[in-house]
Amino acid sequence: VASLLKSPEIDIIVNLTVPDAHYEVSKCILEAGKHVYSEKPLTLSLPEALQLHELAETKGLLVAGAPDTFLGGVHQQARDLVDSGAIGRITGGTCHVMNHGMEHWHPNPDFFYQPGGGPILDLGPYYLGNLIHLIGPISRVTAFSSTPEKERTITSEERFGETIPVKTPTTIQALLQFDNGALVTLGASWDVWDHSHPHMELYGTEGALRIPDPNIFSGELQISARDGGFDPVPKWDHPFGIENEEYDSGWIANYRSAGLADLARAIREGREARCLIQRPLHAVEVMTAILQSAETGRVIEMATTCTRPDP
Repeated sequence: VASLLKSPEIDIIVNLTVPDAHYEVSKCILEAGKHVYSEKPLTLSLPEALQLHELAETKGLLVAGAPDTFLGGVHQQARDLVDSGAIGRITGGTCHVMNHGMEHWHPNPDFFYQPGGGPILDLGPYYLGNLIHLIGPISRVTAFSSTPEKERTITSEERFGETIPVKTPTTIQALLQFDNGALVTLGASWDVWDHSHPHMELYGTEGALRIPDPNIFSGELQISARDGGFDPVPKWDHPFGIENEEYDSGWIANYRSAGLADLARAIREGREARCLIQRPLHAVEVMTAILQSAETGRVIEMATTCTRPDP
């Protein structure tokens, strides 16, 4: 690691450590004079995120971070539909990220159920990143949470049968108010065996838009006008929409280096990176505020803001 930080041939270092190490590792990278591209979440607290931002500005460096899935062809097409007024002014929406956790497939799922884990901090960045991309910054949040199972039993092969304690909420229902007035509900749970909710829907004054999984670069968009009934939107010809990876469920587009490549080009071109720190920093405040609101019962106003990234 020391030689990596000292190398004059390296300009950007990618931080792919576990979440509770993100802050310290990113700080070390900045102190070594390198730009940072971080895995999500940027940090586990707003003060840490603000400190990274301040350090980067002091040193004339850039910090950017995942998720970059909003750069996918289908999400860029959704942005174009929103910006063109295809469903009118956005007034609301719903988001659902729900399954039964990680212990069924992950070899070491312990950290998912510790403070700093849970569905909001683990999967929330994808949903918030896409909402910020499509609607803009969030002004206040309120939430409720629960922890129905106090222990989880690992059923992945190597540690089959071991139990792990659950020390963070695993079901969260949040309400987000955006600067433009839109109200969006976010349901995040690792206590659900099955459901039929779409990943994301946005509602406007002229219709509705159904958006596929924001954790994936591709999928099917559906649109509905005032007369009702969702219809598929013809797929865009977009480089980050080309399916390039096969799973049991079929082919998907996967371009998870897109944000890193955009950061490198932004540095060369002297422009703003689309995953620049202001957006993941704002998402960190929103996620931690959701958890704080659920714990305290208070509506929490956001202290940070950001702009939407360029299409």
